[in-house]
Amino acid sequence: METKEQTKFGMILPIVLISYFLILLNNSLVFTSTVQISQELHMNSLMVSWVSNAYALTFGGFLAFSARLGDILDRRTVLLSGLVLFGIASLLVALSPDQTFLIAMRAVQGIGGALLAPATLALLMDNYTGKMLTRAIAYYGATAGIGASLGLIIGGLITSYSSWRNGFYLDVIVTLILLWLSLRHVHSTKQDRTSASIDWWGTLTSIIGFSSLVYSINGTAFRKSAIVITIIALTSFVLIENKAKDPIMPLVIFKDNQRASALIARFFMLGASMSYFFLMPQALQKVFGITPLMAAIYFLPLTVVQFIVSLFVARLTFKTSNTAVMIGGALVDTFGLALGAYLGIGQGYLIGVALPMIFIGIGQGLIMSPLTVAGVANIQDEIAGAASGAVNTVHQIGGAVGLAIVSAASASITDPSAMIDHAQLWMTVLAVIMLMACLNVLRGPHE
Repeated sequence: METKEQTKFGMILPIVLISYFLILLNNSLVFTSTVQISQELHMNSLMVSWVSNAYALTFGGFLAFSARLGDILDRRTVLLSGLVLFGIASLLVALSPDQTFLIAMRAVQGIGGALLAPATLALLMDNYTGKMLTRAIAYYGATAGIGASLGLIIGGLITSYSSWRNGFYLDVIVTLILLWLSLRHVHSTKQDRTSASIDWWGTLTSIIGFSSLVYSINGTAFRKSAIVITIIALTSFVLIENKAKDPIMPLVIFKDNQRASALIARFFMLGASMSYFFLMPQALQKVFGITPLMAAIYFLPLTVVQFIVSLFVARLTFKTSNTAVMIGGALVDTFGLALGAYLGIGQGYLIGVALPMIFIGIGQGLIMSPLTVAGVANIQDEIAGAASGAVNTVHQIGGAVGLAIVSAASASITDPSAMIDHAQLWMTVLAVIMLMACLNVLRGPHE
């Protein structure tokens, strides 16, 4: 029976998983190459963080619009457009002559990712239901673990033995493979959606609001002005979405306690996780004097454990409940981050880093899929894209905001050992908020 069910996935699930891997690979290439990029393009630590933040800023800013575009137009068209834009931007990143061009092209790459990500998750919801959907999302979560492992090792190999630019050429190759598969196997999802219109004012205020939010935390100038713009833009966005006929992010998504709590938890979970994956490889290289490849190998206790644990999530969910697995994952993830902050990298790699990584890997392996399931629970088909867009928006914005907060809080510390210990303390704070949001799911109906 198990084998029979697996054959029903067809090619849609592999396309979705490879697309997700592409995004993970793209992030991993940045995580492992920041030291080399900063040396080659003469970038300080704050400018280096914008190699990641520029991508996350546009990714998060355009996600709501892109997700709704898939509902209104056609998922296939949006997916193919995202792949083309992502591939072209990846090529231009690889060819970047200076830091300004690099950051600008990373921003364009983020727009491509914003078109790609919600379309792929919505494809799962379009093609699978019930236990098949739960299993598909579990595989989606498992990809986070294996994708992070492979991505870091591939990025480490490329950066250690050649130029960081070759990693982005690899992005182009994977994008071309995906484009070919999508043209052959992804069919049009356009139905009775032509009467809907694009919410341009909601789009504009969401892009301005989410982008200025990130900049207000980690910008180099006019940060107070950015805070004011953030408040005005996001307030306007909520008011517009409440009145719009066809909102890009229907507020009904947040009226369910389970969905709202899962989205908040995802926001802070990614804030802590993105900060860890961005800052720890740099710290490992600087504290222990190792290569980017060794830094990637040093991450295996986290990424391999995350992958192995995520393979059992669907089975655990069926035996217990989605909420129970989610809360268990949040507890273990928070403990792992707190343990790392308490022990400190000065204890040496095995005790100060690898041991906490095991708990972080278990926690992240358990929590990712349940957060996704809870984030799109009980949603209507006509706003499936918008719901997946909300999941991806809080995923990317949470990562960018969390990284901005942690980077800003530890930027003044020059000693790499002290910096990462202080950063892990702030990551733990974000994880505690994640845990509280997960526990809040228990206050209402939940799965």
